[in-house]
Amino acid sequence: MVDDFYDDPQMAAPPAGRASMRERVPAHTRRLEAKLRGLAGKAIEKYRMIEAGDRVMVCMSGGKDSHVMLDMLLSFKRSAPVHFDLIAVNLDQKQPGFPAHVLPQYLRKKGVPFEILEQDTYSVVKRVLPEGKTLCGLCSRLRRGALYTWAADHGITKIALGHHRDDIVETFFLNMFFGRKLKAMPPKLLSDDKKHVVIRPLSYCPERDIERYARARNYPIIPCTLCGSRLHLQRAAVKRMLREWERETPGRIEAIFRSLQSVTPSHLADTALFDFENLAACA
Repeated sequence: MVDDFYDDPQMAAPPAGRASMRERVPAHTRRLEAKLRGLAGKAIEKYRMIEAGDRVMVCMSGGKDSHVMLDMLLSFKRSAPVHFDLIAVNLDQKQPGFPAHVLPQYLRKKGVPFEILEQDTYSVVKRVLPEGKTLCGLCSRLRRGALYTWAADHGITKIALGHHRDDIVETFFLNMFFGRKLKAMPPKLLSDDKKHVVIRPLSYCPERDIERYARARNYPIIPCTLCGSRLHLQRAAVKRMLREWERETPGRIEAIFRSLQSVTPSHLADTALFDFENLAACA
């Protein structure tokens, strides 16, 4: 059964050497872990994100989302009915003040195979774009290019990103408000060149639960200081809007996310998705 992929971690005995550590974890943190693990496992199963023999590149920014994603995938690796390999990869973009030692120390201590890529995308972005212009687009393309190249050279079959449910909903509104498109972030994506499969194991996970779990685990968080651009401010505005909606009507974000999984093209207006021109009543 694929359901075994996300069995409650408390139902199985922990690996040798981990029992005493689990006993020291507060009960509320274990419950939160079980919730996140269940949601991530369901997303992995629903979209067939991980299969036997996969080599999964876990993209580590050092933020809360990538830390939680790594822990969930490590948990699945220990208990899943299929074998797959994980390697954590961080791209050091040479931002001034970036604490380059933090992730290697953390990953080495956890015993996770990892690779630190070094590419000075920071200087490129600052040199090419005028002051005040949006940095996110160029920065993302450069970062994606570096990660895709490394993945192709090292036999990676899946590239795991840490975007969560709220990121997906925020992106949906950003594209609607500022791009005039009904478009979000898919849980699973084939790259434009058809060479890479990108997965988002946290697609079902609410950001508030990820934040609570990250605080409880006291991860060594590395904030992104490159941003501050207009797109970053637009995302922050959409986030505030959604959180206000959630305060007024609890469950609103989940309802919007579920609507992205239940689309009726004939009730929209895109002629590329539905043949309105030849629509006619039966004789």
